[in-house]
Amino acid sequence: MARVILRPLAPDDGPAFTQAARRSRALHRPWVAPPVTAEQFAAYLARFSPPAHYGYVVVLRDTGALVGAVNVTNIVYGALRSGYLGYFAFAGHQGRGLMKEGLQAACRHAFGALGLHRLEANIQPANSASIHLARACGFALEGYSPKYLKLGGRWRDHERWARLRTGEGR
Repeated sequence: MARVILRPLAPDDGPAFTQAARRSRALHRPWVAPPVTAEQFAAYLARFSPPAHYGYVVVLRDTGALVGAVNVTNIVYGALRSGYLGYFAFAGHQGRGLMKEGLQAACRHAFGALGLHRLEANIQPANSASIHLARACGFALEGYSPKYLKLGGRWRDHERWARLRTGEGR
């Protein structure tokens, strides 16, 4: 039985989410900056507007505690059927395989219910934990994008990792 559940992010998640994000600042820096205030959480939640942007939380099945977050955004349908994947764990839950379970559930959902063919995760080259997780979930390195995203006030290089829906070949 899975230890975690992937479910849509909800307004009621705000207090627990921001508290977990505040506790996780050292873990997240410099890779991501999740919302740490109610106002930031409201703006974060507002970004997720189907059918192009979805936000999820990974929660422990037994307690409902927040393990991390997974986002599938910038979805393009038609001939492409692709989306971008973002994810992060909350402190205290990293390194236990919980986010691997959550990310695998997110991939199944994206390739099933959302009807996607491809997911792409852009990861900073020094973020070895994220690269390890992507690789463990079946993502393959496709390339390198210099100065791809502006994070923390500066343009940062990223590696492009992608996964295709099983059974469709590369």
